[in-house]
Amino acid sequence: MACSRWSLIITAVAAVGCSLFLSDASRAVGGPPGDWDSIPPQVQIIDQRTFNVLHTVPPPTEADGNAQFIPPGTTKESLAARPFHIYDKEFLDIIGPHPTLTLLAHTDSDPLFHEAPVWYPGKDEMFFVQNAGAKAAGTGLAKSAIIQKISLSAVTPAVASQRDARGSVKVEVVDSNPMVVNPNGAINYKGQLLFLGEGQGDKTAPAMYLMNPEAPYNTTVILDNFFGRQFNSLNDASINPRNGEIYFTDPTYGYVQDFRPPPGLPNQVWRFNEATGAVAIAADGFNMPNGITFSPDGSHVYVADTGMIQGFFGNNFTFPSTIYRFDVNEDGTLDNRRTFAYVTPGVPDGLHVDTKGNVYAGCGDGVQVYNPSGKLLGKIYVGSTSANFQFAGKGRMVVLAETELYYATLAAEGAFPGKLY
Repeated sequence: MACSRWSLIITAVAAVGCSLFLSDASRAVGGPPGDWDSIPPQVQIIDQRTFNVLHTVPPPTEADGNAQFIPPGTTKESLAARPFHIYDKEFLDIIGPHPTLTLLAHTDSDPLFHEAPVWYPGKDEMFFVQNAGAKAAGTGLAKSAIIQKISLSAVTPAVASQRDARGSVKVEVVDSNPMVVNPNGAINYKGQLLFLGEGQGDKTAPAMYLMNPEAPYNTTVILDNFFGRQFNSLNDASINPRNGEIYFTDPTYGYVQDFRPPPGLPNQVWRFNEATGAVAIAADGFNMPNGITFSPDGSHVYVADTGMIQGFFGNNFTFPSTIYRFDVNEDGTLDNRRTFAYVTPGVPDGLHVDTKGNVYAGCGDGVQVYNPSGKLLGKIYVGSTSANFQFAGKGRMVVLAETELYYATLAAEGAFPGKLY
């Protein structure tokens, strides 16, 4: 009876133009979604069987790693109209019965909503940063990218119920002092916010800054070198929940975006024990190590390699657009690297996990969600690149999409947001 009711619902919704594939689409995601009696207004099923064979497949010059794939029977507009895309029934538990996606802010060209989203629960605020090295912003060498924030208390249920709520939330500039130079990554740490600065030119080294999340936003540098050598371009960080150490990535994006000198270290993942001052390599063999996050129990760490994007060298679509998973030993060392997921379109940039261990990645079409075995469960589709995003406790998420800022409601809870190590 449940299967029959689900099929009827899908058929009815498809008849009014929603992008659901096949009258028995429930089988494409592993069966009917339990006790659900209807498809939520912002949800659609993507049946991968409809494009296993395309007959005419465009060459790499037309369909490359940045090209968004539009499944047969859909358009970019129909994909955006229902932005929660189900690829597997497990995604239903993640999004819940009434997920919503709301546009909060927009700019014409300045990528103000780029990276380093970090939630400060004390005032229920989300911090984030502008894109460093973006021509549209003029940032990088000429001037530093800025830190900004919004108050999530301003996102009332009435605001969250709208698809377009631009103007309902104030975006404030945060004047860190001394300034965090070209910030790119951020996490909660010891009651403060830890920002990773990419540096500027050859005189201002990449550094880790601890920032007071409240005015006057005073900062303290806690790391800026490895035995007297500058890091390349600090990118992102995560805390090992077992030992409290900071694990961070250091690619060469500052160099390939023209605001840092040629690199002097390999592209690596590092670990930093602030208590002892010890800095050591955690893993190497990356092209461009980027996003990093630990599983909820700390037994695994996920690292994104965004080597496909090479700045002024252009894109190399044979290079990684890949998430790797490592086992984490009790002593904090990493073993057994394996390929977890290969992403398209774009690259997997910011990584986060929920309390059930599902892995979320900011990609070229929004936020893609994988279960712990690497199976794609679904997407939060924004139709453009989302370099990063962040949970704000249970049921809330802020999605950064360069010139657009989104707020999502869903059922999942982030594993570590707001936790103070």
